[in-house]
Amino acid sequence: MRIEVDLDLCQGHAMCELEAPAVFSVPRKGKVSVTDPRPPDGERAAVEAAVRYCPTQALKLLDD
Repeated sequence: MRIEVDLDLCQGHAMCELEAPAVFSVPRKGKVSVTDPRPPDGERAAVEAAVRYCPTQALKLLDD
């Protein structure tokens, strides 16, 4: 599993960080950074929720 982020779409809502704090970080008034671009399978459900709930659809989950 691999995560891609479109920073042009990201508006810093931080829904991803709420869903998967071990994988995403969003500073105040900033855009998302992926702290673990290839998270372990145990984080899959949290990452899928982060992708699903991103208001701007800036996140993409890809299978290797």
